[in-house]
Amino acid sequence: MNDKHSQPDPELALPAAVRTRISPARSAAVAARVGIMLGVAVTICFLTGLISHWIQHPPGWFWWPAHPVWLYRVTQGAHVISGVVAIPLLMVKLWSVFPRLFARPLLGNPLRAVERGSIAVLVGAMLFQLVTGLFNTAQYYPWRFFFTTTHYAMAFVAIGALAVHLAVKLPVVRAALARPDAAAATPAERERAVVSRRVVLGSAIAAAAVAGLAVAGQTVTPLRRLAVLAPRSGQGPQGLPVNRTAGEAGVTESARDNAYRLTVTVGERTRAFSLAELAALPQTTATLPITCVEGWSAAADWSGVAVRDLLAAVGDYGGGDVEFRSLERGGLFNRSVLPETHVRAADSLVALRIGGAELDLDHGFPCRLITPNRPGVLQTKWLSAIEVRR
Repeated sequence: MNDKHSQPDPELALPAAVRTRISPARSAAVAARVGIMLGVAVTICFLTGLISHWIQHPPGWFWWPAHPVWLYRVTQGAHVISGVVAIPLLMVKLWSVFPRLFARPLLGNPLRAVERGSIAVLVGAMLFQLVTGLFNTAQYYPWRFFFTTTHYAMAFVAIGALAVHLAVKLPVVRAALARPDAAAATPAERERAVVSRRVVLGSAIAAAAVAGLAVAGQTVTPLRRLAVLAPRSGQGPQGLPVNRTAGEAGVTESARDNAYRLTVTVGERTRAFSLAELAALPQTTATLPITCVEGWSAAADWSGVAVRDLLAAVGDYGGGDVEFRSLERGGLFNRSVLPETHVRAADSLVALRIGGAELDLDHGFPCRLITPNRPGVLQTKWLSAIEVRR
């Protein structure tokens, strides 16, 4: 049939073998709509990823509040969920546009060459980000580069390529969305269609929703039983997951040593506290979530000495950031720096107990840092020293 409406996009000079076999479901309408959903997911993932990175590696201008205590739990949960949701959307997007990658000319004028180049960079960067990010949630690193900095740098490559691609394709997207019957197909198109455009769009939305629910439970407690793909969903000593055990950190003996002391330095004054002396100080209890960069989070009742009270027991804290060091000698996160905003928060604790029970060794016994609205990697366990930075 020579019905002009049954032909694929006339602007594309596709090889005949490709042109005659393109499913009507691989249309600009499908690509545009899936692309919008993908763009929303990627934007959420990008922005929340920036927040997480800046909290861990703060630029001089960056400020992050201590309250509400659940804010980082929401932003990092949204980061992981949106990243997982983007995976099926990207697959459908690539499926819908794949035949048009063979359109002639392959490069053509400068604008088309830029568009082709942005597509190559965009697809490569997106696949890299989503695959490595998914592996990170499972703490699986089959590569030699440092994930955090590489993931952060590639995020800008991906979002930049996306911006160029959108700028070039905006007229096509607007035209596809403006068609009142964009989801309909002609009789000739229906003859060679295996699935309709509506089925493809519905399947993309359903797959994205299922993927999101499969991991959302590690952040959203009521959905925990649905989190079949979440690597950590609340199981562990004292009801909290553990990323790094005392055995892996090599601190089992030093943490249990009767001669253990926590050294606290404020200005020119230093004092060493035994576990009994820490327990004798005024105790504070706070309900705080511990939220890991991999996306999981779980709340608990923590008890211990407020950081500001512990500093006051040594000397006059006049402000400034405070460094916390672990008994762990190696590792990327054997120390952390607590900003002054969090130091002064009443619920920033050197925790000794969880739910009224002594800290489990894998949760940081004899004492650990637990503060509101901070990533778990910065909640230093097995504390050995605390020092005010001037």
